[in-house]
Amino acid sequence: MTQTTSLQYEAPWPVYALDWCKSSAPGQQMRPRSAFRLGIASLTSDYRNRIAIVGLQDERVLVEDDDYGDYPDFVTLVEAQHGYPATRLQWQPGTANSFAWSQKAASAELLATTGDALRVWEYASDGPAAGSAYVGRQSSGGGHRLTLKTALSGQSKVQNNNTGAPLTSFSWNEKSPSLVVTSSIDTTCTVWNIDTSTAITQLIAHDREVYDVAWLPGSTDIFVSVGADGSLRAFDLRSLEHSTILYETPAPKNVPPPSTSPSSTARPPTSPLLRIAFNPADSNYMSTFHMDGSDIQILDMRSPGQPVMELRAHRAQINALGWSSSESQLLGTVADDCQLLLWDIAPYTQSTAASPRHASTGLSSPRPDVKKRVITDPVMAYTGASEIVNMAWSPQIAGMSMNTGHSTAPGEWIAIAMGKSIKALKV
Repeated sequence: MTQTTSLQYEAPWPVYALDWCKSSAPGQQMRPRSAFRLGIASLTSDYRNRIAIVGLQDERVLVEDDDYGDYPDFVTLVEAQHGYPATRLQWQPGTANSFAWSQKAASAELLATTGDALRVWEYASDGPAAGSAYVGRQSSGGGHRLTLKTALSGQSKVQNNNTGAPLTSFSWNEKSPSLVVTSSIDTTCTVWNIDTSTAITQLIAHDREVYDVAWLPGSTDIFVSVGADGSLRAFDLRSLEHSTILYETPAPKNVPPPSTSPSSTARPPTSPLLRIAFNPADSNYMSTFHMDGSDIQILDMRSPGQPVMELRAHRAQINALGWSSSESQLLGTVADDCQLLLWDIAPYTQSTAASPRHASTGLSSPRPDVKKRVITDPVMAYTGASEIVNMAWSPQIAGMSMNTGHSTAPGEWIAIAMGKSIKALKV
């Protein structure tokens, strides 16, 4: 009896946004399957997009057995109308179950999406139905509900139309799960309190569109953003008068001299930065990549200005990245070369953490002695059937024993989206 290392789901539509649930369903911690739930969203060029929650068809698909070959590993539990495509979808952070929400049932979980607005969804299930152990039974009859709780779209600071501009991404604060920061194509970032459905602040963050945003782990004040102007910036809600530019993409070489137009003093066009993500195991480190770029830049908050590492192995443009939530310092990246690559940056971060300079000086002190390391050997590679557009890590999932006598090993999984296919791979 072998343990399954990959699970498959075929969606009825092309998938873009996806996320793995961060914790088991309330009251179902003993049900292994509730750790295997994905939120997914469609990408179609109309106003008929959907979001869905999919879950394990049956826990026995986690141990390979020929009896279950005819059934899909995942089934759709519930879905809802979304209108425009979701640019990002996230489950509530693991800390949300213990947060004192003012208007949420204890048994419900929250999801959020961005698109034309920030939408907060409430997901509730009545628990497994008594007969759901039969393989092949459609589990969507088990009383799963996905309801829109609130849609937040702010008045734009820079455009005078009544509705907010489209949102490109968002970050959910783990320390205080009522805080969400969104990024928009209108150059702004907005911090929301989703418990009270109010905007706390909106700031003009970049010179051009903002593409991604991330809270500093452990902070409720500091977040970073990247955008079309090619810069990575840090903001502190306690002093919004100024931001800190942590990195700017190098200006392209051989650019013709600026014309005498009024904007000739502006920086020449540079390559936009598309995504930003902190390493949860050491939040000094962030990862980003350029539009159309095939390398990943790793930046160190303590030595801004240039990457401390560059990860080079993809052979086509990168589409998404994500860090493991464990202490492993593993970074996953997916690209148009149909590959998921896993990188271990721990060997390259230890030496800096142990240096006396780090011990004696403050976090913000520059470290000019840092030379950029180029890393070309990922620790793991998976090649999919087509371009991989997105990825999501599972939390650490405990080993489980089934009533059939089988058991599974603990560990993490990664879900990847390729067209209409989703694959979950055991790391």
